[in-house]
Amino acid sequence: MFRLALRNIFRQKSRTAMTLAAIAFGVAGLILSGGFIADVLTQLGEATIHSQLGHVQLFKKGYYEHGARSPEKYVIDDAGEIVDFVARMPEVDITLQRVSFSGLLNNGKADWAIIGEGVEPDKENHLGTFVRVIQGRALADGDADGILIGDGVAKALAVKPGDTVTLLLTTVDGAVNTSEFSVVGVFQSFSKDFDARAVRIPLDAARKLVDRAGANSVVLLLHDTANTSRVKDLLQPKLEGRGFDVRDWIELSDFYAKTVELYRNQFGVLQWIVLMMVLLSVFNTVNMSVFERVGEFGTLMALGNSRGYVFRLVMTENLMLGLAGAVLGLIIGVAVALLASRIGIPMPPPPNSNVGYTASIRLLPDTVLMSFLVGIAATVAAALIPARRVSRTPIVDALRYNI
Repeated sequence: MFRLALRNIFRQKSRTAMTLAAIAFGVAGLILSGGFIADVLTQLGEATIHSQLGHVQLFKKGYYEHGARSPEKYVIDDAGEIVDFVARMPEVDITLQRVSFSGLLNNGKADWAIIGEGVEPDKENHLGTFVRVIQGRALADGDADGILIGDGVAKALAVKPGDTVTLLLTTVDGAVNTSEFSVVGVFQSFSKDFDARAVRIPLDAARKLVDRAGANSVVLLLHDTANTSRVKDLLQPKLEGRGFDVRDWIELSDFYAKTVELYRNQFGVLQWIVLMMVLLSVFNTVNMSVFERVGEFGTLMALGNSRGYVFRLVMTENLMLGLAGAVLGLIIGVAVALLASRIGIPMPPPPNSNVGYTASIRLLPDTVLMSFLVGIAATVAAALIPARRVSRTPIVDALRYNI
């Protein structure tokens, strides 16, 4: 049966080539689109992690929901003890303390509402590999009165590196506190909204301004993003009983979660479109091929072959076509993905972002396997109706096709 099926495939070389092309391009398209979307999501995730959030953050319970309005009410007094505890985990690269505050930034002419962070500069520079300093330089541990401001803040107040600004905020006791800072640099992160209000000053300076020791959050940067869920699961039972909230970067980034859902739905629709294209293309070709050979099938049945044999013969032919087309599509898809990744695909900044990036096409085993199986399944499914119809054709009617 396999030898006969193989000979039948090569009887109509042009038709077979068209069928193989439809299958191959469908499989290659799924591999390339799936790999591109996977790269977009991976780079979006890494940009989110390395521009602001880190992998895991620890807060006092209630800070995530209400801390933006009153961060001074959710201070971790024993932040140093927490840092020492989590830093011993082998998955953790560095730990950072942050003090959050809100207030007004004044350039001598106008005020601008800001959301500020007191940070450990050298550690933040290690974390913030996706933060671009577009003017001046990054904040350093030695900058006792230095301030790093977002691009949107710099444009709103028309300030540049070297200028002096005044930061005004209210302490936990309700007193007004002010301090002068020298602008050391202007940065762009992944989020344009963040850059429009964000400023960063050294941790000690922030503690003096808010008149409170401790920190509002402890940020964990891991060696590998894949360990995020494991670290979170290890910390939750140990810290939640002490009044802490443990959240990973996906929970902290609503934009990322919604983007993942959007792209996955789009890729699912694309899969169905490719599947229908392959089905229709193969069905049309198989239908023509089968009904041109009804007389041959009638002769086979007249010679004693069963209807099941005819059905299996047609299905075997198309299974072989599907395998060949899927293998060809696999080769094309992998080759194009490797070439595109080597060259790089320049991408504009995503929505609500200032920073573009260079995309590639990731070859994920599950995506490649799924695309391969879709090519075979679509081809076999397209042959079911023609094979069933011709195998049920009465022998007498089938033989008339030979006349």
